[in-house]
Amino acid sequence: MTVTIRDARPDDEARWRQLWAGYLAFYEVTVDADITDSTWSRVFDPASEISMRVAEVDGRVMGFALYLTHEGTWIRGKDCYLEDLFVDAEARGRGVGKALMNDLIALCKDKGWSRLYWHTSEHNKTARALYDSYVESDGHIRYRINF
Repeated sequence: MTVTIRDARPDDEARWRQLWAGYLAFYEVTVDADITDSTWSRVFDPASEISMRVAEVDGRVMGFALYLTHEGTWIRGKDCYLEDLFVDAEARGRGVGKALMNDLIALCKDKGWSRLYWHTSEHNKTARALYDSYVESDGHIRYRINF
């Protein structure tokens, strides 16, 4: 099995939408179609901070990582926030998630960004096992107010 990580391309849209639907189903959430459309558009908008890397397995996109960078008050450089990471069920346990994480870590180092951080559900044991292999949780709890 060969895993290749690369920037998303416009011709990845149909496959990304399939994976995105699987990601939303996994978390049992719905997102309005216009938000999905906007997310896809912002990946390719030079004015947007949102970027996407995809994982190809034997030529087929099997996972993605959506991330963004921003300034921070506790650092000199930029923070990189991994907002969404998803691997198709067919490819789980085959190193695709790890390849996406390793790629993003390398990208952060290459760009001189100060930190990489992310959140996941406390119930997502598979993702937590992967993330715990990189770093222990820092003990912070997330709060969110939706408007």
